[in-house]
Amino acid sequence: MLNIFEVNETNKMIEQENLDVRTITLGISLLDCIDSDLDKVNKNIYEKITRLAKNLVETGNEIEKDYGIPIVNKRISVTPIALVGGAACKCPEDFVTIAKTLDKVAHEVGVNFIGGYSALVSKGMTKAEENLIKSIPEALASTERVCSSVNVGSTKTGINMDAVKLMGEIVLKTAEATKERDSLGCAKLVVFCNAPDDNPFMAGAFHGVTEADAIINVGVSGPGVVRTALTKVRGENFEVLCETIKKTAFKVTRVGQLVAREASKRLGIPFGIIDLSLAPTPAVGDSVADILQEIGLERVGAPGTTAALALLNDQVKKGGVMASSYVGGLSGAFIPVSEDQGMIDSVQAGALTLEKLEAMTCVCSVGLDMIAIPGDTSAATIAGIIADESAIGMINQKTTAVRVIPVIGKGVGEMVEFGGLLGYAPVMPVNNFSCEAFVNRGGRIPAPIHSFKN
Repeated sequence: MLNIFEVNETNKMIEQENLDVRTITLGISLLDCIDSDLDKVNKNIYEKITRLAKNLVETGNEIEKDYGIPIVNKRISVTPIALVGGAACKCPEDFVTIAKTLDKVAHEVGVNFIGGYSALVSKGMTKAEENLIKSIPEALASTERVCSSVNVGSTKTGINMDAVKLMGEIVLKTAEATKERDSLGCAKLVVFCNAPDDNPFMAGAFHGVTEADAIINVGVSGPGVVRTALTKVRGENFEVLCETIKKTAFKVTRVGQLVAREASKRLGIPFGIIDLSLAPTPAVGDSVADILQEIGLERVGAPGTTAALALLNDQVKKGGVMASSYVGGLSGAFIPVSEDQGMIDSVQAGALTLEKLEAMTCVCSVGLDMIAIPGDTSAATIAGIIADESAIGMINQKTTAVRVIPVIGKGVGEMVEFGGLLGYAPVMPVNNFSCEAFVNRGGRIPAPIHSFKN
C-alpha cells in the first residue's frame, strides 16, 4: 500500500525532477504471419499489429491521466523481420515493402517508433538475413518510424566479422541515403553484440523468438531524480552514496511497475519486464552526465569517470531488482551523446573523446550511442568501431551496441540537429589510421574460452 508521504514524494519527482515512464513497448510475435506470398505476409503483419495495438496509445494516455505519471512514448517491437520475411522476400527490395507496411501501421495506431526491422547474424547469415541487411538504407530512408538493428556477435558464438564489415558499409549507405536530413537514418540503426530479446528502448528493440505472442515491456527513466537525491549527500562516503542511488532506483522502478501492471490489465496482454535504464533527454536536468558530475567529476571524461559510471550502473540495478520481480532489457545507465546535454557539454569542453566513451561502455548499459562522426569516415573504420564494441560485449558477457552517425558533408566540431528526443550533437573526431586489412580478413572471431559453460 502507498501512504500519503510516498504519493507526495512521487509527485515531486514527476513535477520537479523529470521522472517519467520513458516508454510502454508492446512486443508482438509475427511468426504466424509467415507466408511464401509477399502480399499475404504484408497483409498478415498489418492486420495482426492493428488488432493488438489499436488501443495501445489510448490506454497509455488514460493511465497517464489517471495516475498523473508522464508516459513519453508508446512503441511496438516485432519479431526480427529477417525471420518473418525470409520465405517471401527474394531480394532487398522485397524487404523494403515490409518496412513500409510497418511504417504505415505505426502511423495508423499512433506509436512514435516500431522496432524489429532486424537480423540476428552472430554466427552466420542466411540469404534472407543478408537481403534484409542490404535493404536497410532504403528502408530507413523511405520510412519515418521504423527502427532497425543487427546483432553481429555474442559471448556464445563469437563475432561474425563478415557481418561487421557489411554493417560498416550499410551504416555509411544509410547516412548517404538520408544526407538531406543530416544522415538521420543512422539514428534509427543499431549494431549489437549480445542483443537482449526484451529491450523496450529504441532503436534496438525487437521481439525475441523466445517471447510470448504479445507482451508489455516498460522502460522507466529518472536521471533527474537520481541527481537530485545525490545533491543531498554531497561529501558523504561511498557507502552513503550507493545506498542513496539504490533507494532512489527502487522508488523509480515502483512507478514503472505500477504503469506496467495497469497497462497489462487494461490491454489484456501479459506483463513482461521493467527496464530501469537511466535514459537521458536533451532537457536540462535530465542528464546521466550530471549524475556523474554530482558524484564528484568536474566533467564527464575526467579520470575516475569509468569508476563512477560502474558504481552508478550497479547500484541502479541493485535498487531496481528489489522493486520488481521482472527486471530485464538493458537496465542501467545509457550514455548517448546527442540525447544528454551534459555529455554534449563535456565533448565541447574537450573532456570527452570517442576513446573515453569506449572505455565507459565496458561498464554501462549499452555502448557507443548517438555519436555524430565525420561524414567522410570510411566504412572500414566504422566496421572497426563496431568490432571493438562487439569485443567488449563478447568478453564481458554484456550487451554492447554502436549507433554512430557519419554526417555526410560535415566535419569535426560542426553541430548536427536531430530534433526531439534525439537531440543535437557536435561531430566528434575518429582515429584515422586504417583497420581495413583487419576488417577484410573475413570469417568469425571465435567465442572466448569462458563461453563454454554448458
